[in-house]
Amino acid sequence: MRAGQSIIPDLPLITSEAEMGLAFFDELPLPDGLDQMQFRDACGQWFRDIVRVAFGSWDPVARVRYVRDIFAMAPKGSSKTTYSAGFMLALMMMNKRRNTEALFIGPTQSISDRAYEQAAAMIRMSPDLQRRFDPKDYNKTIVDMAMDCEMKVKTFDLNVLTGSKPIFVLLDELHVLGKNQHTTRVLRQIRGGLDKTPEGLLLITTTQSDDQPAGAFKVELRNARRVRDGHMKGREVRPMLPILYEFPKEIAEDKDQWQKPENWPMVMPNLGKSVHLATLVPDWNSELDKGDEAVKIWASQHLNIEIGVGFGDDGWDGADYWEQQADPTLTLEELKRRSEVVTVGIDGGGLKDLLGLAVIGRERGTRKWLLWFHAFANRKILTRHPDIATRLQDAEDEGSLTFCNVPDDVEKLADIVADLHRAGLLPEKKGIGLDPNNVGAIIEALSAKKIPDEMLWRVKQGTALSPALWGLERKLSDGTAVHSGSDLMNWIVGNVKVLRKDNGDQATKQMAGDSNKIDPFVAGLCGSILMSWNPEAKVEKKYQMMVFG
Repeated sequence: MRAGQSIIPDLPLITSEAEMGLAFFDELPLPDGLDQMQFRDACGQWFRDIVRVAFGSWDPVARVRYVRDIFAMAPKGSSKTTYSAGFMLALMMMNKRRNTEALFIGPTQSISDRAYEQAAAMIRMSPDLQRRFDPKDYNKTIVDMAMDCEMKVKTFDLNVLTGSKPIFVLLDELHVLGKNQHTTRVLRQIRGGLDKTPEGLLLITTTQSDDQPAGAFKVELRNARRVRDGHMKGREVRPMLPILYEFPKEIAEDKDQWQKPENWPMVMPNLGKSVHLATLVPDWNSELDKGDEAVKIWASQHLNIEIGVGFGDDGWDGADYWEQQADPTLTLEELKRRSEVVTVGIDGGGLKDLLGLAVIGRERGTRKWLLWFHAFANRKILTRHPDIATRLQDAEDEGSLTFCNVPDDVEKLADIVADLHRAGLLPEKKGIGLDPNNVGAIIEALSAKKIPDEMLWRVKQGTALSPALWGLERKLSDGTAVHSGSDLMNWIVGNVKVLRKDNGDQATKQMAGDSNKIDPFVAGLCGSILMSWNPEAKVEKKYQMMVFG
């Protein structure tokens, strides 16, 4: 990428198939150009390389397709939809199987229709194509009269796609479907249909998400990166070709680097075709004046910058240091092993909220803070907040969230606290900090586990939590606090909005937005308040009496 070379590796392609398929593609007319151009001149070389690999990975003698998935992530404006529509036409012209179908699928009807309309426009511009293909606008279907096949627009819906047996599928803008809780199941149906024929090929085209990646998009992107980086080989993964136009890590994580226009060509494969720096730079400068939210969206769409934590004018300053202080090895058991004392924070609301638990340990010797978080949720939250359903299901998969019914949530939470109490890690007094609202059931559950009342402390909320906001920010910035690095907490910390009020800062659920939950973070603030009082564990006091008494 730095040298402007192709990011597709040198593959052992079936040359005859690759060259013939590319020849069909190159002859197609560009449907929306000022001049009568064919794809051989109008198309960016990066996509012509994709076309060549797609055709060249099919062995017509052995009847084996060596690449079954192509995952292409390129910035907005790269003509992905137009090129993909032409690619589908070329695939149909190379197809030898009768009475089959190819599908245009998108997250919205308009996106799916766009691919169909581009393909139909190419047909209407070419007398040769018109002799073979018949576009039917009323049902968005292109009939291949030579092979009795069809190219159809279909809705991204499990009921619609169940039972389909396509040979080619174009799935456009997967990132938009990241929040759709059914995406993984629909993709399974698509791949299952494609696998019923040896020719089956899935082409996924997308830009980066303008929010933190979630759901199926997050999973597909992660797998594509692992294949690209050589971490998934052989039978571990479907035969996939990942084509990811994103900056190297050292540039992507350095704003001073990725904001330089001289670095942008690395991730703009269609530069000089449909994308031009002369128009992008002024557009970028205008977004800079609008603040971080506008910059975040622009960078994600035009530069494929992945959104993490630390964006937003009213965000928590500590978010800037959050990801760098992650320690994925920090399980609860590891925290207990390394800590001389722990405090607990608890925060939760009704059934539409999360019940947040934070355990903060002070490490022996270093006195570094070790933070571990967990959330509990009733499954009703999935229907009440469908826009975050996939995030919560992802959190369940990674083990940072537990779905359970009432009263199992407070029972499971109380079990964790009781285990810390039995281990002698909690202070005799003020070791468990709670948001005083809606804590009746929690206190009853803790009492049933023989947790003494003097260990509980109702932590004032609002600006009273300012010392925890400021203190935790400082400890993250100077490296004296680490956390377990869950994706759930990356999302939650990114949700935190801070309101300046009187002489303090306030982080509230209302400021974060009803769907963008922050309960485990507030639990962490409650636990931080207690840890800042320099507590000692009950077991440590007994030990000191034995030595010096």
